[in-house]
Amino acid sequence: MSNEATLHSQQEVMHGAHDHHDHEHHHEDSFISKYVFSMDHKMIAKQFLITGIVWAIIGAFFSVLFRLQLGFPDATFPWLESILGHWAKGGRITAEAYYALVTMHGTILVFFVLTAGLSGTFSNLLIPLQVGARDMASPFMNCLSYWFFFLASLVMMASLFVQTGPASGGWTMYPPLSALGDASIGSKIGVDLWLTSMALFVVSQLLGGLNYISTILNMRTKGMAMTKMPLTIWSFFFTAILGVLSFPVLLSGFILLLMDRHAGTSFYLSDIFIAGKALANEGGSAILYQHLFWFLGHPEVYIIILPAMGMVSEVLAVSSRKPIFGYLAMIGSLFAICILAFLVWAHHMFVTGLNPFLGAFFVLLTLLIAVPSAIKVFNWITTIWKGNINFTPASLFSIGFVSTFISGGLTGIWLGNSSIDIHLHDTMFVIAHFHIVMGVSAFFGMFAGIYHWFPKLYGRFMNSTIGYIHFWVTMVGAYLIFWPMHYEGMAGMPRRYYDVSNWASFKQFGGLNEFITIVVILVFAVQLLFVFNFFYSIFKGRKMTTLNPWHATSLEWTTPIHAGHGNWPGEIPEVYRWAYDYSKDGRDFIPQTEPIGPNEEVH
Repeated sequence: MSNEATLHSQQEVMHGAHDHHDHEHHHEDSFISKYVFSMDHKMIAKQFLITGIVWAIIGAFFSVLFRLQLGFPDATFPWLESILGHWAKGGRITAEAYYALVTMHGTILVFFVLTAGLSGTFSNLLIPLQVGARDMASPFMNCLSYWFFFLASLVMMASLFVQTGPASGGWTMYPPLSALGDASIGSKIGVDLWLTSMALFVVSQLLGGLNYISTILNMRTKGMAMTKMPLTIWSFFFTAILGVLSFPVLLSGFILLLMDRHAGTSFYLSDIFIAGKALANEGGSAILYQHLFWFLGHPEVYIIILPAMGMVSEVLAVSSRKPIFGYLAMIGSLFAICILAFLVWAHHMFVTGLNPFLGAFFVLLTLLIAVPSAIKVFNWITTIWKGNINFTPASLFSIGFVSTFISGGLTGIWLGNSSIDIHLHDTMFVIAHFHIVMGVSAFFGMFAGIYHWFPKLYGRFMNSTIGYIHFWVTMVGAYLIFWPMHYEGMAGMPRRYYDVSNWASFKQFGGLNEFITIVVILVFAVQLLFVFNFFYSIFKGRKMTTLNPWHATSLEWTTPIHAGHGNWPGEIPEVYRWAYDYSKDGRDFIPQTEPIGPNEEVH
């Protein structure tokens, strides 16, 4: 308690300084300092979110373009030439453009949307508000984190417009294709820009991650023990730890790749022939890059999914008016996932010639990670079981998250077995698995968070009717798109192929691919409806009239509707209880700021 009291007194001093600062400079905030180079965590959250939405539209549109090729390989679309120019000569996407679209779709959605857009938005918004802090530990580092991400975005965007086109070696950027500029047209300056952008992105993630960890450990308000924090904060905490430990490894892999491209080194190159001519590179190993990439690449999927898990836990408890079931087990499972995430990366490499004895350990650890995931699923289901559920768009997306996480996760048990993976590796089965368990699930968590905390961001509500349409079309559409791909994969259909219609064994899927492409277009249209709802509601949405519209217990709903920099106008509230006192002692909810009663049972 002495540590908490010391922290509280430090924060009161900071609060006084902030108040004095805000009073003194209230009228001096320029547009630039308030909206552009802001150091207010709430404004930085909005910057991450809106940048992420822009990237999401671009990345999703790319998937519509390459699905046109997969669904209608012999058709021509004259309007494509007007958008893509010589990359779609005669109205048909060229093979080079197809691979560039696939590469940029993966890169944009994995890194720029579901990593920066998801963690950057909600870690920034919720950490200070839910732990009871004026701002992040370092607001300046927070500001830098966004602007490094913005700079990375500009470089990646620029790569789309260079003459030889963007990188086209797949979002994993495996050498030797990515290490040799002469290997393909998509291996030229586009790859240099891709690597530069990703290096800037890693810097952004490290600045943000260190800030999140410092804030959670050092800036909690009086009474906010770690075991009183909402599960959102625990998930952001473990996400930041994963990022800080794994992103530097990825950066080192990228630096070595740049050196192979331009400094004559051979970290990843050996025994390479181009057009019949032997290159001088000797002694490198392309497999080394895969180890470095997937040492980040597998923690990366948990960097994406853990924030969604935390927000779903919060939304389900609030929506079902019940305490979260198994709070400590939920924290323990987050911790177990965090540890195991670093021990399973080679399950992406079962077909690289990996020693089968070594592979057996990775199979065991991969299947083991299903245990903490299952604990979370059981706890979510038990939380909503017999609850008085309020079916808001946020709660529907949270329930949808649990559905896709189960169905997408179960197929991971197949892929985690090395003997089965030999057949399924690099087929459409893999596409189906990770799009459902990581892509769709993470987006559902993100949508749940946006609908739920939109009033906190903008003081208004999003339109619920559009929200329900958005949910049902996306939910049904996601399964119609990705579930059939499992069957294509089991039949051996490879992923990333420009045209599979010439194979007799895959021609049978022609009608199915057309169907998937049509559903993709419909689901993309509904995402544009969501984007309209988002921006329309910022200015015209129903105004928030009460501080706590969802009747939630956590601290963020104790701040003013339009909170200034510093969040609370007076003292930071003191916390007395955990974040999930719902339907207790005959009351609908009890806020964290209410003292424990004399005869009350403490959680």
